[in-house]
Amino acid sequence: MNETAHPPATLLLVDDEAGILSALRRLLRPTGYTIHLADSGRAGLEVLEREKIDLVISDMRMPEMDGAQFLEQVRERWPGVTRLLLTGYADITSTIAAINRGQIYRYIAKPWDDDELLQIIGDALEHRRLREENARLLALTQQQNEALRELNTNLEQKVRERTAELEQVNSFLNLANDKLKQNFLVSIKMFSGLIELRGGAIAGHSRRVADLARKLAIHFELDTKGQQDIFLAALLHDVGKIGFPDAMLARPVVKMTGDELGLYRKHPVVGESALMPLDELKEAARLVRSHHERFDGQGFPDGLVGLGIPLGARILAVASDYDGLQNGTLAGKRMSPDEAKAMIAQSRGKRYDPQVVDAFLELLGRPKPETGRDVEVRAPDLQPGMVLARDLVGRDGVLLLAADYILDASLVKQIQDYARREGVSLSLHIRNDKRMSSGASPGSS
Repeated sequence: MNETAHPPATLLLVDDEAGILSALRRLLRPTGYTIHLADSGRAGLEVLEREKIDLVISDMRMPEMDGAQFLEQVRERWPGVTRLLLTGYADITSTIAAINRGQIYRYIAKPWDDDELLQIIGDALEHRRLREENARLLALTQQQNEALRELNTNLEQKVRERTAELEQVNSFLNLANDKLKQNFLVSIKMFSGLIELRGGAIAGHSRRVADLARKLAIHFELDTKGQQDIFLAALLHDVGKIGFPDAMLARPVVKMTGDELGLYRKHPVVGESALMPLDELKEAARLVRSHHERFDGQGFPDGLVGLGIPLGARILAVASDYDGLQNGTLAGKRMSPDEAKAMIAQSRGKRYDPQVVDAFLELLGRPKPETGRDVEVRAPDLQPGMVLARDLVGRDGVLLLAADYILDASLVKQIQDYARREGVSLSLHIRNDKRMSSGASPGSS
């Protein structure tokens, strides 16, 4: 923990499970903090009435009075006490209630990582100290301004002296504000990692998307505020998935059932709702809502078209799908960077903004062409036995046929009938390297 000249902090731990309280006390015993325990929200309020508490850690799900209700009372009666929420289930509605009503400093998921929990507590106490120091420095500034108004003699010299003191105070305030901004960004990054704590292919996804989205925002010469909004939206674009079942969270989009797709299509709106209460995240929330819109108007949730989609959301769509294609959460298989670039380029002007795709390819380099391995064949010219050289993807981004699929007569007829019925000019990339075995069966790969 951080070494400080201040006396050790006093913590109150509130949980109806004795095992949790015991584990937290063992973890915190070597830190030097003074620890108080309470097995319910009501017992926690009684401790606060008789003890000076610096920080409260409360469980969310407790009988009679849950964590949101308890922390709301703490905020109203002891506003100077820093509040942390400890929860063991992914219920975004209850979490939002605790954030809005209890105005918690941070939310910690069970089971916690010991080192991370200690760091969060240290940061929370440092945040509280900085807040108190800010108040003290502001009060000092007001006192000094009052003294300046009362000066009648040697005004010029005294003004110079007081100005030097005020500059020093302002320097301290700037340092404190910079620290608060840094803590805010750290909090956002930790919040964005909540969904990734459940592991799987999504680990690290938000951070990679945020880094690429910020580079694209810089390419488009957006101002600092615009770059920051896109970066924050990228970190938080999947927060609406926090209530997904584990099985669904690990399932690629192309393999989801109809009911799961219905729930999946709601996550941008859920994510926006979670972020809107914070003024600093209102623009980021708007981008989160629109990051599944398509340039051709076939996206969701609002069916926006072309430049009617916010630029930040158009950037986020490319950055998120590029990483999703590589980690296997979109197409059901992991793609190489070149394969993912080719898929993005293939949907230029349909799924993605052409300008954003061009900037993306300029930034990361165009995919290396596989010369001599495929030829583009129009639907009327397809023949049974031909082998797909590239994945065939529908307008909504769903994988229809995988590369190396062998076309049979029935499938050729279905493709030709579809192209004729829809009046579209449909072409498929067919292998040209003659590596198909004569004994291979249709649909094998």
